[in-house]
Amino acid sequence: MKTGLNLASGNAICYSGFRDGQSPETGIYPTYEQVKEDLLILENNWKYLRLYDCDKMSEMVLDVIQKEQLNFKIMLGAFIGAEMNNFGCPWGKTFSEEELNNNAEKNLGQIKKLIQMANKYQDIIFSLSAGNEATVQWTDHFVPVKKVIEYVKMLKKETIQPVTFCENYVPWQDTLRNLVDEVDFISIHTYPVWEYKNIHEALSYTQQNYYSVADKYPNKPVVITEAGWATNSNGRGICPENVSQELQEIYYNDLMTWSNEKNILVFVFEAFDEPWKGSDEALEPEKHWGLFTVDRKPKKVMQKLFI
Repeated sequence: MKTGLNLASGNAICYSGFRDGQSPETGIYPTYEQVKEDLLILENNWKYLRLYDCDKMSEMVLDVIQKEQLNFKIMLGAFIGAEMNNFGCPWGKTFSEEELNNNAEKNLGQIKKLIQMANKYQDIIFSLSAGNEATVQWTDHFVPVKKVIEYVKMLKKETIQPVTFCENYVPWQDTLRNLVDEVDFISIHTYPVWEYKNIHEALSYTQQNYYSVADKYPNKPVVITEAGWATNSNGRGICPENVSQELQEIYYNDLMTWSNEKNILVFVFEAFDEPWKGSDEALEPEKHWGLFTVDRKPKKVMQKLFI
């Protein structure tokens, strides 16, 4: 993994623990024991976890890690909502001026909460993200780059952890060039299967995505904070023939082999399937990125390690 972050060796994965009937939208969160169960599964193979939001879920995860003395280090993010309408988003809504102003106030609250949590759990939280996919052209929660820069500066002023911003690889190539100077490291997302790449093209496309950013900013560490392969699709956005448990296993193994050889930190997306995401259709791809099913059973990629 990148020496610029001074991290001990270890695997990394994105974690969100919402199970059937739970979601951040309804405010029904996993219990302490459910989070503990998840973390006891994950501790066998992963050291670094990425959490997306300063919500009850993240607070529970940090509480469990501290009380159970588990050996995890956390990348903690703030969720920042739309501060500007993005009419290029095919599934987004149009916000009123009042809604946008309210979102900006909530975003400031999220950043302040992230600062509070970062200082409270300095021994567990190893890095901070000022947001997630808020500047890419298709986002439904668009935030101007200048505001992201303000949030990054706030975090760096009030905390000791390295600060980043998590985004699709494309904006880092140009749109976020002014942000590069402010962050301590760059965090990119790469999803070949969302871009209609088949498994034979997958790793080379991920490598292209990575080096399109890493080669442009050779003096700044680059981490992949999301890369994964879905196991089901309803045909909307992802070709069904391009996803399965067998294909997920191939991509995961190829990704791990390459990233370990090149010393690149990669957060695999994601630990567990999340049925609350996306549409109501059972084969909605957003629901099927986990290395484990929603009932915590290992998919094919994990069966040798967990059965």
